[in-house]
Amino acid sequence: MKLSLLVRFRLSMVCLMLLLAGCADNKPHNNYGYEPRSYQSAIEDAAGQYGIDKKLITAMIQVESSFNPNAVSKSNAIGLMQLKAGSAGCDAYRFKGKSGCPDDNQLRDPEINIDLGTAYLASLQRQLGGIDNPVTLRYATEVAYANGAGALLRTFSSDRQKAISMINNLSPAAFHWHVRQHHPSPQAPRYMAKVEAAYSQL
Repeated sequence: MKLSLLVRFRLSMVCLMLLLAGCADNKPHNNYGYEPRSYQSAIEDAAGQYGIDKKLITAMIQVESSFNPNAVSKSNAIGLMQLKAGSAGCDAYRFKGKSGCPDDNQLRDPEINIDLGTAYLASLQRQLGGIDNPVTLRYATEVAYANGAGALLRTFSSDRQKAISMINNLSPAAFHWHVRQHHPSPQAPRYMAKVEAAYSQL
């Protein structure tokens, strides 16, 4: 028996809806198809261990690598948090009380990369110690991750304590403005803006 046009139309619509639902389930969660939730446990562990805001870690991974654990920059910054073995990697090791530096293979391991990247953030916050406002400290940490804590503080004063005091006399918005106007590297305020945009989406 031939199906009526109406029945065939309804069957076609059901098949189409099922097909679209299947496609929706398989959509990538970012431009590269990497799943941020895969790293949530490692992010939470590192955040707890080093006292760093897990949203900040997540936002920085988004900006640095779009959650691609195999990302390698032209300057050989590696993995989720784009660490260089001989610079930030060494600093993270020292913060953890270890000697030496990680190798490239270690930085390709997502859990190690997140741990060391978060340790590096904690080392930067130690260098920025004394900044009272948590939002200002977040901004400062972002800028320091891009271009170093020393370069940031020197935009205020060559004397660290005076620089911290000057920062504490500013609102977060005024600090943000100061960085945009006075940081010697244009990359630093651009990086801060990118991380803040990612942070605000979390």
